[in-house]
This record gives sequence, C-alpha cells and structure tokens, in this order.
Amino acid sequence: MLEPRRLPPLNGVRAFEAAARTGAFTAAAAELSVTPAAVSRLVRLLEQRLGVILFDRHANRLTPTPAGEAFRAGLTPLLDRLARLTAEVVAAGGAQVLTVGAGPSFAVRWLIPRLADFTRRHPGIEVRIATGGAAAPFAEGWSCGIRLGDGTWPGLVAEPLIAADLLPVCTPATAARLRKPGDLLPAILLRVAHAPGDWPRWAEAAGVPTLRAAGPVFDFYGQAQQAAADGVGIAMGIRPYVDDDLAAGRLVAPFAVSVPKGGGWYLVHRQGRATDPALAAFRDWILAAVAR
Repeated sequence: MLEPRRLPPLNGVRAFEAAARTGAFTAAAAELSVTPAAVSRLVRLLEQRLGVILFDRHANRLTPTPAGEAFRAGLTPLLDRLARLTAEVVAAGGAQVLTVGAGPSFAVRWLIPRLADFTRRHPGIEVRIATGGAAAPFAEGWSCGIRLGDGTWPGLVAEPLIAADLLPVCTPATAARLRKPGDLLPAILLRVAHAPGDWPRWAEAAGVPTLRAAGPVFDFYGQAQQAAADGVGIAMGIRPYVDDDLAAGRLVAPFAVSVPKGGGWYLVHRQGRATDPALAAFRDWILAAVAR
C-alpha cells in the first residue's frame, strides 16, 4: 500500500511563496486578497509545521533564509505549473477561455473594434481582455499577449503581426492650415510620456530637425489620438491605432512622411500554450485580420 503524501499546508505554501517572491507580507496580501496579518500567520504556521525558519524578519523587509530561498526556488515553478494545469482542465471541461493581454491603446483602438468578427466565427470561445503592454509582466493566466517591441522576450514565443509606423495626425480643419512640415514649428504637438523619441525621429526624417514638441503629455497613444480628434493639437499617430480614424475621416495625415518606430507588434505566448485550441483559433484570426 502506498504511503500518503506528506504535503505541507497549501494555504501556508501559497502565502510563503507570494511573500518570498514579492519581498513583503503586504504585497503578498494584495496578491492573495487577504490581510498582511493573515499572510504572516500562515507563514508562521508553515514554519512550525516544517520546523524550519523561512524568513529573517526585519523592520521594513523580509529576507529568505537559505532554506527559505531553496524552498521558494522550487515552489514557484510548481505553482506556475499547477496554475497552467488548472486552466487547461477548466478549458477542456467547459467553455474554452481565451485571455488576451494587450495595452489599453491597442485594445481600444484596434482589437476591440474587430472582436465581434472573432466571436461570430468562434462562439464557443469566451474572450477576456486583460491590461498589459510591453512594460507589464506576462501574467501566468494569459493565453497570449500582443506587445510592441523587437520580438525578444525571454520565455515567450513571438510572432510578428504589424509594423509600427509613425505619422502626425490631426483634424481636417487643422490639416488645412498645414502645407509643409515646417508649418508644425508653431503648432501644439501632443506627446506620449513613454515615447519621447517619436517626434524627433519623425522630424529628422521630414527635414525639420529643429522641431520640438512641447504640448500636453499623455500616458497612452490612445489618449493623445483622442485629443487630436478633439482639436487639442497634433498627435504623433502610430499604426495601427490611427488606421480606423484615418479611414473614417475623423483624423487626417497632413504629410506623406511616415517613419518606422523601430519595432513592431507581436503575438506572444508561452511555449506550453502552443497546442491550446482557443489560442490557435485566435492566432489564425488575427493573422488574417492584420493581412486585411
């Protein structure tokens, strides 16, 4: 007769792993939706059960002991695999779930307007859109993500989708006053906080290297694009965000000059997700959509 497994209390294991990975009971509590006191208590009970001290506790920080660090290093991949297995079982036993991590601007400006076509073609797949751009960590529960970059993300498979090209955009009324790139010198040029190099890159290519953007600053491309559509100023548009507004005439590109941003949009996923039927369906759909 096989001996029963001798497993530590799983609530304590989760609390310890989250605290060791984040470096604080408060951060672990936020992740696990409990109080910091509850995390601390669960870790204490785990230490008593194991007979091993897992943390050196200081006033403002936690430091794993050598035993604690060894335990965490083994636990994190185990819990990651358990999360993946759970998601696969749930998907196989009921409705297929597709969770796509995408930046807010890409989601609102490109993906969501086209999502009805995907759901019409695949009514059995439940789609969930999660927030996550290039700077956000790739969440364990995501089926895939859409990221802007050079296609190199350790641990992720990346497939190119769309080139990222830059071009100024504005309302038709504003464009009527612009004849040449030099006419932008006195204009209000809208900026995106995380992309300070966009205007200089375009200005150099357009032959106006003295052009300096000094207008309002926005967190996301989508916000700057909306401000341009509302007549606040001229935004540096990025494809494919601006494509629908250009096609509808809400925005116009006053100049023919466009420049590559220096990266592109990629569909990314973990290697273990490659056989996920929902992901395979989404991959085929989005490749066809960008081709159109």
